Amino acid sequence: MEGFSAKIAQLESTMSLYGREVVIACVIIVLGLILIKWINQGLKKAFRKLPISPAKGATVRNVIIVLMSAALLSYVAIHMGLSPRPVMRFLAILTLASIGILMVFRPLIPSLPFVVGNTVKVGDLLGKVEATTVLNTRLRTFDGTTVFVPNRIILNDVIINYHFTPTRKIYLKINILYDQDLMKAKQIIETIMVEDPRVNPTPRPVVHVMSLNKGYVELSGRGWTDNLKRFVVTRELLEKTKHRFDQEGIILALPQMQVHYTSKNMPQSYMEG
Repeated sequence: MEGFSAKIAQLESTMSLYGREVVIACVIIVLGLILIKWINQGLKKAFRKLPISPAKGATVRNVIIVLMSAALLSYVAIHMGLSPRPVMRFLAILTLASIGILMVFRPLIPSLPFVVGNTVKVGDLLGKVEATTVLNTRLRTFDGTTVFVPNRIILNDVIINYHFTPTRKIYLKINILYDQDLMKAKQIIETIMVEDPRVNPTPRPVVHVMSLNKGYVELSGRGWTDNLKRFVVTRELLEKTKHRFDQEGIILALPQMQVHYTSKNMPQSYMEG
């Protein structure tokens, strides 16, 4: 009992001597970590606008975070009364070791093939990435559903990232009747794509005849546009094509199937009736 009382007395004496410094050090650590987190988020947004790969950006950010953390710990240790020289030596060794580990092992650590804000398809799920953690990824589908996908599933499945490249090809699938002016229809579709400033001039938009054996002439206009504008551009070009066809008197075709009955393959009951 006396030993326990002595320890309590010793703790009270220590807190009376260093309690203020401990409290200040804890406050500095908390504020410093908040500042580092804020800087890390700012660096994430800044690196997304730079022409560097996400892996390189993450490595640079981690190195900066390690350096800032080392500076924070150095300041706190010196504030607590430790000798600056051994503190700086120890943290310098620790910082260099951490940076070395990051540089060597970072390429070996699997990373998610997207960032927050990308539109991706994971299995049967299509949506926008809202957040990522070590364990899962939060997707928001286009019908407003929020889905949490475990990262182990993402790393073992085929992922389509619709924002990985700056441009994507657009397809204008249009069907006309056999008796319509084919060359005029192709010229109209091509002119609409060429005149739209959102469609890239190179490679030049083209129109192909895709099929003749479905009861109509199947046309496909193809060009390239900005990835983020592809959905809107495709829908508006289709609308323009419909209006232009109406003005030029070109009739669109609907999917149809022609069935012919002859007496040879007609059921006997129909022939008797």
